[in-house]
This record gives sequence, C-alpha cells and structure tokens, in this order.
Amino acid sequence: MDPEEFRRAGHAVVDWIADYWATLGQRPVTSQDPPGALAAALPAGPTAHGEPVAALLADLDALVTPRLTHWQHPGFFGYFPANTSGPSVLGDLVSSGLGVQGMLWASAPACTELETVMLDWLAGLLGLPERFRSTGPGGGVIQDSASSATLVATLAALHRASGGRWRQVGVDRRYRAYTSTEGHSSIEKAARIAGLGGDGVRVVAADPQTLAMDPDALRAAIRADLAAGDVPAIVVATIGTTSTTAVDPVPQIGAVCAEYGVWLHVDAAYAGAAAVCPELRWSHAGLEYADSYCFDPHKWLLTGFDCDAFWVADSAELVEALTVLPEFLRNAASDSGAVVDYRDWQVPLGRRFRALKLWFVLRWYGVEGLRAHVRSHVALADRFAARVRADDRFVLAAPHPFSLVCFRLAAGDEASAGLLERVNATGRVFLTHTRVAGRFTLRLAIGSPLTTQAHVDDAWELLSEAAGR
Repeated sequence: MDPEEFRRAGHAVVDWIADYWATLGQRPVTSQDPPGALAAALPAGPTAHGEPVAALLADLDALVTPRLTHWQHPGFFGYFPANTSGPSVLGDLVSSGLGVQGMLWASAPACTELETVMLDWLAGLLGLPERFRSTGPGGGVIQDSASSATLVATLAALHRASGGRWRQVGVDRRYRAYTSTEGHSSIEKAARIAGLGGDGVRVVAADPQTLAMDPDALRAAIRADLAAGDVPAIVVATIGTTSTTAVDPVPQIGAVCAEYGVWLHVDAAYAGAAAVCPELRWSHAGLEYADSYCFDPHKWLLTGFDCDAFWVADSAELVEALTVLPEFLRNAASDSGAVVDYRDWQVPLGRRFRALKLWFVLRWYGVEGLRAHVRSHVALADRFAARVRADDRFVLAAPHPFSLVCFRLAAGDEASAGLLERVNATGRVFLTHTRVAGRFTLRLAIGSPLTTQAHVDDAWELLSEAAGR
C-alpha cells in the first residue's frame, strides 16, 4: 500500500467510522447472536491474494458490527464508560502512522517528552498535589490500565518495604497489601503477580452506610499483621469504587499509612475524571498522603482505550524497583541521567505513542469542554436518580456522587434480576449489575458523549414499563 493508496483507503475508513457513529442510536446495543456466530461465518483461512479495503469494510458491516456490544452507543449504561472521541481516534491514527517505539528517550525523544508534559497538564487539570509533577521528584506516566498501575505501585511498595530485597518477597518475610471489601479485583491479581499470594491481601471492612473503607479497621489490620511479624507494604484506597462509586476517606487512611510507613496508592480509575471540575474535587481530599495515584482518561475523559494516567511522588523509588538494563539498551542520553526512560516505569519494555491521543483530546476540547462533558453526565445521573427516588417500586441502593446510579426493585432480588434481563433483551439499553449489602442491584453508568437527556429518559421509561405494578 503506497502513500496514495493509503490516502484513498484512509478516507474510506474514516468515512466508515463516521457513518458508524452517526447510526449507532439506530442499532441494538448488544448482539443477540449465540456464541460462535462470527467464527462460523468467517472463512477457514486467509485469501491467497490481497483484497481491496472496500471488501474489508463490507465484511465489517455484514459480519462484525452486528455481533458487537456497542460501547459507544448512547444507550450503553453498563460497567463503567470506555468512551472515545474523534480527536482521540485521530491521535491514535497519527500514532499508528508514526510507528514509534517509545521505550527510551533515545528511541523516540518527542514521544517521551510529550508524555511527560501531558501528565503535568493532567495533574494541573485535576488539581493534584505538586509532588506529582515532573518538576520535582515525582512525575507521571501512561500505563495501559489501572490494573497495571496497581501492579506497578505494588512492586514499588514492596521494593521500599523490603529495603530493595523485593525479589525475595515470600521468602524472607511475609508482606501484606490492604484494600476494602469494595476494592477492585485487580488488587488481588497484583498481589498474586508480585508474589504475595492469594492470601497476601487483607480485606478491610467498609462502612455499611457509605461503603467506604473503615480507617479504624485498617489500623487494626495493620497492627495485627505487625504483631504477627508480617510487613505492611501497601494500602490501596479507592476514589469511586467499581460497584457503587464509594469514596474511601483518603485523609484518614493516609494518616494511618503515614503512622506506620506504608505506601498509599489511590485508585481513581473511573472517578478521577470528575476532578476536572473544581466542585467535585472534594473526592480527592487527602492526596497529599499518596505515594501514587491513577485514573483512566479512557473511561470518562473522551480518550480511547488504553490510557491510564499514573503518578508517583518519588519516581526514583519506582525506577529502582523496575529497572533492568541490558547492554543493548545503553546509550549516552540515559547514562547522562538527564532524560526519562519510561521503560523503567512499567512492566513491559515497549511503549506506544499514547500521549498523542491525549494531546489531541486536551487541545480539541479544552478545559471548559472537558468540564462540560463531566458536568452534563453528573446532571443526567441526578435526574435519573430523582425518578428512581420518586417511584415507590424502586429503591436507591447507594449514594450517587458522580454519573453512576445504583438501584433495585423493592420487590426483591428475583424481581430485580428479571427486570435487568427484560430491559437488556430489548436492545435499546444495556445495564449491568452488582450486589450491595448482598442485594441484587442494577447499575446505570452514564458516560458516552452521544448520550443525551432523551436517552436517559428513555432508559427510565423502559425500566418503569418493564417493572410492572
């Protein structure tokens, strides 16, 4: 494919994406086909000779898109949002076209420096503490997901707690991680990968009303482990838990971590985006205690997956924990100590030029555009919650500080599960569920830039009608 062929094909692909977005609201949110339907429709192997892009696009229309769950659909209210935008897609296209491998500053200077500046921009946009900026001992980096950020934070915490002997974790002493009953499953996975084992995570009780971590229960767990000869290594607090968007009391948790010298990682994967709005920064109180912090622009900030923004207060600790330097990566710039090599800030060696899509998004929308995006979804969630609250058939199951509303039928678990199944079967909306205090609970998460008040009202009317009397 020479440049002129690419130009023609590229126009066709961009047109296809634009048409897809324009028609999303007319499509079912989810596929009704059984497992294996696409696999059965594909040929047994590749063609002997090349095919034109038009044939590929035709098969996208006929075979692939009808069998997708459409995450960009205005009626997609499941999980948490994972939404992209035009500027993000264009930034990704440029990144793919450049084909940069950004493992070292020397391998792609602009890739590294743009990422450093973008993470500083984001830190300012969210009002994060100065200690996370690259102008001091800390700094930011783009990970693929909050799960990877938690793993990297865990490895750095173990390096600190073990005095650099973290490769012998599980041999010389037992190290412990702590999170609440509402913490993400990636915390346990990180502990397993880091060698703490499945029982290396201490699950701390949450307040039954707020569903946030109980700082007194955390202190008791740390004291019990110290008395047993174990080493508390890391506490993971959450701003916006996955089930209900509960906000852990970071100021009190941070004080406990400071008292016992334990690394504090704050996971704000979904709700971190809310901090672009000054009136929502109450959720980020206490970050001055944090050793590391992350959030996902690829959830609620219009940046396509994958893009997790991860900061540390002391980058030297992270680099010491993760650096491995073979001879073939040595170069004058790295040896000078004057540059950042992001390969030392993550588990993989290789890196894509992910800062480009973030740069495109921040410049296209601007600060006020991003704030308007977040505020509109918070307002839509408030509107939906008011409808739930006013209907005695329904119960709000948890506070809704951001754009997720958790609710259930007063008639009980079986009725609530049946309601979810019926509304999802319509293809007009897609919701997911959790359990709150053991009760089956529906989750409606607003995040798509295509979602308007009309779509949220339609979701309520559908739920209300399907609930019956």
